[in-house]
Amino acid sequence: MKIRAERDDLADVLARAARAVTTRSPLPILQGVLCVVEGGTLTVTGTDLEVTIRTTLEVEVLEEGRTVIPARLASEAVRKLPAGAVSIHAREGEVEITGNGPRFRLRELNIDDFPQISEPDTVGGSSVDGPAFLKALSQVGIAASTDEARPILTGVLFEAESDHLRLVATDSYRLADRILPGVITDASGLVPYRALKELSRAIGDPKLTVRFGDRDAVFSSDRGTLQVRLIEGTFPNVSQLFPDSYPYQLKASRAELLEAVGRASLVAEDHIPVRFGLHTGGVELSVTRQEVGDETEHINADYNGDEMTIAFNTKYLSDGLNAIDEDDVVLETADPLKPGLLRGAESEDFRYLLMPVRL
Repeated sequence: MKIRAERDDLADVLARAARAVTTRSPLPILQGVLCVVEGGTLTVTGTDLEVTIRTTLEVEVLEEGRTVIPARLASEAVRKLPAGAVSIHAREGEVEITGNGPRFRLRELNIDDFPQISEPDTVGGSSVDGPAFLKALSQVGIAASTDEARPILTGVLFEAESDHLRLVATDSYRLADRILPGVITDASGLVPYRALKELSRAIGDPKLTVRFGDRDAVFSSDRGTLQVRLIEGTFPNVSQLFPDSYPYQLKASRAELLEAVGRASLVAEDHIPVRFGLHTGGVELSVTRQEVGDETEHINADYNGDEMTIAFNTKYLSDGLNAIDEDDVVLETADPLKPGLLRGAESEDFRYLLMPVRL
């Protein structure tokens, strides 16, 4: 196998495929990417057996063939070469990477050991607006758990409904729910969020195609494909967590509230909650940490309901506020021991349910 291509293009295609490669795998072959050259196209595949990323690049083909090269080392080697044309030549157990003087010789990995990635059992497919879709994923992803002991909660639930796609994630302390109006798809399943986080860098594009099968989800664009194994199991029934209405409602400036919570977190750190004293005319934020001190401030806002005090984890609250892209936010609640609902003042397409901290 021998090809020639521009350094930046080649470094990009190698690095994007390498995003599926994990250093934690006990299988040495999974530290490499499969490079296949056929008909003027280089196809690079990286996988950890759960997530597979394929990227392609039109190149100058001097010799067709296949090879497996160390993923991280090869992409970094290409990136650090001088600007201009770079060639990759695989032969007799080694891969030579050269460009305008410098030359790397890397050990070729055994191509027979690279896993056979089966074609996904998907049908159809729906086209979605790339930036809007990636934005929605980032909004719900903040609530996905990172605890691998609870795999069901590490995913984002895709639910196809009549005239929209719903995305849901929860770690049992907070829940994020996002509706994408007008996105009509047959996509339904539970997708690991760690894979979804790679979409923007690996294949992000103005247009994405989403396909689901019984075991896999596939996201594709002109830049490549990301195939991921679905999480098996039953996601919690979260619809029952949203009441029809809340008796108490606070409407405030998102920026002011976010800044105030940020100041409170200086005292609170992660384990001390911030108290919301809700009353006519606004909200009083306060936090006290015995060994440090306290912080208190008042924010003018619209509040409907009886006076009450409710407390939240500062990080979880900040995450929710950052996920909303409206100027004003609404915090709705029923009492200090029930979850509070955070959303934009103008739309309910994104809802963030947050468990309070018992005082």
